[in-house]
Amino acid sequence: MIQLAAGTRGFWAAMLAIGLVAAIPTASAAAANEMNLMPADDQSDTVSWAVRPADEAGPDGRSWIELELEPGQAATEHLAVRNLGKQDVTFSVTGADGYFTPSGRFNILPSSEESVDAGTWLTVAPTVTVPAGGTAVVAFQIEVPADATPGDHAAGIAASVLTEGSADGATVAVESRVGFRVMVRVAGELTPQLGVTASGTYFTDWNPLDPGTVQLSYTLENTGNVRIVAEATAENGHLVDGDGDGDGDGDTELLPGDRRSHQIRIPQVWPVGMVTVPVTVERSIVLPNGEVQPLEPVIRTVTLWAIPWPQLLIVAGFALITVALVWRGKRSTRRIEILVARAREEGRLSAGEND
Repeated sequence: MIQLAAGTRGFWAAMLAIGLVAAIPTASAAAANEMNLMPADDQSDTVSWAVRPADEAGPDGRSWIELELEPGQAATEHLAVRNLGKQDVTFSVTGADGYFTPSGRFNILPSSEESVDAGTWLTVAPTVTVPAGGTAVVAFQIEVPADATPGDHAAGIAASVLTEGSADGATVAVESRVGFRVMVRVAGELTPQLGVTASGTYFTDWNPLDPGTVQLSYTLENTGNVRIVAEATAENGHLVDGDGDGDGDGDTELLPGDRRSHQIRIPQVWPVGMVTVPVTVERSIVLPNGEVQPLEPVIRTVTLWAIPWPQLLIVAGFALITVALVWRGKRSTRRIEILVARAREEGRLSAGEND
């Protein structure tokens, strides 16, 4: 069975770095979580830093922050900003709405875009100065509005620096950010719902001795109010896009309102006319304490035509050859009959003259 999303294998990847253009990387690279902002001949000018969830004493081992709060409730959290460079640096600290990119990676809105949801619930000091090689712990508040809707709301918090560079003779300001996600689940009725649509196409291999390939296209849409992690399977298939490595591994994590499309390729399918392929989407929600709660799977059946064109062409070719041989045989027989009849007629005429 293909596995499009390996449950939560990739879900608990460590630190996420939030870049201006790039999406937040998964945390396998986040042990250091550092970013070089601009090349310099003098490496002492390089600015690099790491940002992690923390308590009052320092980093506390979490990859990101997940909370469950009541409407109107507030909580205090902390982030640790570590300066990995050789100069003191003043970082800007900002919170913003979070989202998943089309490739499935988490990011936050750039500072040029205004947050409208959980990003507005975060309050933090605008700057922090961190000495070279040092770490500063910054408190921030999360305050849920009294009219907040139940379910999951995504935000992120980041420490950033603004640097200037040149492009085509013009000065360009670049904001580079490193941070992590802040997920808030507002208490109330949870309605996990996942819409699944699927279709398929059969690709013929024109070598009549080889089978063809089925390519399934499917779309997942989170129509509920809680984050969903999905895992889809189709017999003998493998994922051909998304975060997977081509063997079917790779999460499909969707916030409420998210919609994402993927494709599955199923090789070695013989063209036997009508082909039916069941697609099963396992789904689960992740509780704030980290536990995974499975939900009822969603099953869709894709039916498509797999016409054996190469084999039909071969059969048609043999039929044409057979018809041609039969026709040629009949034509030859007819010519022989005509020649025999002519010879008989000539013989009869010759016999009459002799008389």
